[in-house]
Order: sequence, then C-alpha cells, then structure tokens
Amino acid sequence: MRKVVVIGAGAAGMMAAISAAEHGAHTVVLEHKDRVGKKILSTGNGRCNFTNLVQTPQCYRSDDPKFPWRVITQFDEKKTVEFFQNIGVYAKNRNGYLYPNSDQAGAVLDSLRMEMERLCVEVHTETEVLEIIPKKNRFVIRTGNGNVTADRVILAAGSKAAPVTGSDGSGYAIAKKMGHRIVPVLPALVQLKCKGKFFQSIAGVRIQGCVSLYVDGDCVCRDTGEIQLTQYGISGIPVFQVSRFAAKALYNKQEVTAVLNFMPQMSEEEFTVFLAERARLRSQKTAEEFLTGLFHKKMIALWVKCSRISKEKPVGTYSEEELRTLVRLIQQFEVNVEGTNSFEQAQVCCGGVSTEEVKEDTLESSYVPGVYFAGEILDVDGICGGYNLQWAWSSGWIAGREAADVTN
Repeated sequence: MRKVVVIGAGAAGMMAAISAAEHGAHTVVLEHKDRVGKKILSTGNGRCNFTNLVQTPQCYRSDDPKFPWRVITQFDEKKTVEFFQNIGVYAKNRNGYLYPNSDQAGAVLDSLRMEMERLCVEVHTETEVLEIIPKKNRFVIRTGNGNVTADRVILAAGSKAAPVTGSDGSGYAIAKKMGHRIVPVLPALVQLKCKGKFFQSIAGVRIQGCVSLYVDGDCVCRDTGEIQLTQYGISGIPVFQVSRFAAKALYNKQEVTAVLNFMPQMSEEEFTVFLAERARLRSQKTAEEFLTGLFHKKMIALWVKCSRISKEKPVGTYSEEELRTLVRLIQQFEVNVEGTNSFEQAQVCCGGVSTEEVKEDTLESSYVPGVYFAGEILDVDGICGGYNLQWAWSSGWIAGREAADVTN
C-alpha cells in the first residue's frame, strides 16, 4: 500500500487526506497546530459558505489565469455538494451561496474529521515540518518530532493569511527548498488603507456603492455592494473583491486610486436630472437638508465640505456647475490607496507557489516527482462567496487522488 503524507490539515489538507485514503493509500497528516481545520471555523462568519453554485473562470485569480479553472472543472461544485452530502452535510442554498443546513462551520469540520477517522487516516498534530528530502523514489520528511517517510507527499500548508488559525507561510520555504518559485505573497480579500483625515468623520458608515480600482490611471476592476467606511479607509465585500489588484500594484510601486460611486444605479446624466428636479421641489433647502433621506448624514456633511459651496446656500440657487460638482462628489469620489491591512486581517493571500511549475491535471511538482500541492499554498485566490473553499476542495481531491494512484 502506498504511503501518502499530507503536510497541513486545513480545508485542502483534510480533503487531500480523505481523497488519498479513499483511493487506497495509507495516509498520514502532519499538522503543526494543536488541532485540525481551525481556519474552517471562521469561514462564512462561523457558518461556512463552503461553495457557490455560480462558477466561472473569473471567480479565480492567478498569474496564470487559466490554471485554476482547469483544476476546478475536474472536481466542481456539483461533485463538492455530492461529497459533502455523502459525509453527512446537507447544503442550504442562499442565492447560490451554499452553507451547511445547521449554519455551523463546526459541522463541516466535524464531518471531515469523522470521515478521516472512518478511513483510518493518521493525524499527528503539533508536528512542525522543516524539510522534504527526496530519497530514491521515497521521501524523508524532517519534522521537529523526528523523521517521517513517505512514498508521496502533498504540501497543503496554507498561506500567510489569518495566522492566528495556523497559516504562517512555512510551506513556502519548504517549496522554495525544492526549487519552486514563489510569486510574491500579499494580503487579499482585505481592507484598503486610504489617504485622508476626513475618514475619521465618516468612520462607521455603511453605504451601497461601486468601487472602481485604478492603477496608474487605468481601471483594472470594479465591484458593487455594501461599502464600509473606516478610520483608515475602506472595507466591505466590494473592497475585498478588488483588494488583490491593489496589493499587487502597490507591491510594484504603482499608483493606486479607488473611485467610489454612491449612486451606481444611475448614470451621471440621470443623477444630475434627478437632483435638479429634487432641487426644484425643495428649492429653499440647504444641501444637507436637500440630501437627507438619500444618504447618511456623515457622508452629506463631507460632500458639502468638499464642494466648497456655502452650507447655507439654498439648492434652488445652485448653478448648473455647482449641482454637477455635487453629482461628481457622490458618484466619483476618488481616494488614494496607500496600502492594505495586514495578513492578520486578510482572509486569503494572492501569490504563492508558481502554477507554471505545477502540472495542472495532477497538481504534481514539475521539479520533484511525487510531490503534490493543494490549497492556498499555490498562486490561486478566489473572490468572496465560497470560492476559496471550493479551490481547497477541488485541489485537495485531485492531489490526493493522484498521489494515491500507484500507476503514477
């Protein structure tokens, strides 16, 4: 029986171990924390959004954008739902976002753990892996607790995001020792730090809008949803969705700006006409009174201040240019992005082991035959909505299957 050792017991590592054991391998898991799957518990605000029924190539990002999709299609969301149903997790559908029916991330973790127990997977916690040493068709894995031998190895040690859950980036050093190139690892699905003292006056505001990210003057991406204003900048799902592009651009010393549109459902012309009619009906109102009922009062105060229009001036006396100034502030509010929050606040990372050096059909190393990769350690990150867990399930299943296959 082939012996497969999985390094890391996060979502991808647990799935890889189950897959390897299911395909006939004697499977051993080495985890440096005191328990398995800790990061799973924090996903989906503790409810575990474990996949999404809407799957497209654009949901996954990488320096090689075609690589993730070739993996996902081998073990897609349908196979994921079937897998979890078979181990006892019934899915609840919320507009395509799938959660366990219990709304408890612990149910997903416990089901994976019980499946590993059923398949007699050996789990060794508090075991730090230091190095993988190839030895004539076998491997010696050097750990802080002694050496472990293996016929095949799956490196699923995670990224550097949310280190409190055990993701410390140690797997990158192991991969690098084997000759793999590491694409710079940066926070993704993370808040953005922006320039401007005015953020203190609007901190705590939540408002629907569109975030357009510009790099050196060119729009590279945009997303719409609830924007959260903080003391240091911007947060919320649409900010998370564009953050990886901001992180990479800032790493490359490029200029990054975010343009916030707080009335994305109307064009600039439509919104101008709308406000002009509103001003006609409320001609004696000040700007702050005039916009009450449309926007948060903290935002209104900021826009009026930035417009340099007198606070006391009735909107009925606004010139066309003054009205358009207000429109542009609301629909094209530009902020300079200076950085991202740290790995501690990031949900995932962009960057990792270059996918150019990994076989897309098997996830085997192109440099060291018999070593496979799964999960966040690879240069793949998904958008919000269950996509990073789908990547973990897909890559873990394939790596486990291929590592166990005695014909490989």
